[in-house]
Amino acid sequence: MSYDPKRHRRRSIRLKGYDYSQVGGYFITVVTQNRESRFGAVVDGVMQLNNAGAMVQEAWEAMPVHYLGVEIDAFVVMPNHLHGVIILAGPNTRGCSETEGTGKPPATGHPQRVAKTLSLPDVVHRFKSLTTGRYLAGIRENGWPAVSGRLWQRNYFEHIIRDERALNLIREYIAMNPGQWEYDRENPDRTESPPEGAPQAWQT
Repeated sequence: MSYDPKRHRRRSIRLKGYDYSQVGGYFITVVTQNRESRFGAVVDGVMQLNNAGAMVQEAWEAMPVHYLGVEIDAFVVMPNHLHGVIILAGPNTRGCSETEGTGKPPATGHPQRVAKTLSLPDVVHRFKSLTTGRYLAGIRENGWPAVSGRLWQRNYFEHIIRDERALNLIREYIAMNPGQWEYDRENPDRTESPPEGAPQAWQT
C-alpha cells in the first residue's frame, strides 16, 4: 500500500495491542499546532533553520545522549513539522556507584544499574515537552513568535519499520522532503499538486 500523507498524517495509526517499547525502528512525523511555520523556511529546495528550528534539531540529535537505548537515524526539521527515524535498541546496563559523577573511580563489585526502557510514546512525549519548554523560553527571552495554546499537535504519526528496504525508502523520503515542500500537504501555502511522474515517497 502506498504511503498517503493525507490519510496517514495528523492521526495515530498505532496498532491495537502492539508493544511500542519493542526493539526496532519507527518513522515518526510531528507537526506544529495549526501547521504554523515556526522553524525556518525552504529556500530553493533547501531547509534554512531559524533559531527555533536549530533548537529543535539540537534536541533531536541529543536524544541518544540523554536516553539510554534510544538511537536516531535520518531526520529533517521542516518549517512546521519534523520527520525522523527513532530506533529503540533495548535496555542498557551501566555501572553505578556512590562516586559516580564525582571524578572518583567507582568501587569494584558494585551492582550495575539497568536503565528504564522507554517506549516510543515516552520518547516522543519527552521530545515534545523539552522543545516546548525551550520554545516558551525563546518567546520570553528572545522574542520568538508566540504560540496559540501549544507548540505541537497533540498526536503524531508513526510507522513501524519492518525491514531494511523500508528503512532505505524512508531515508530517501526524508532526504527529498525539502525539495518537495511546494507540493507537501503540510505546507499551508501549497498551491500545486505533485507533477505527473513524481517519485513515490516510500511504500509500506
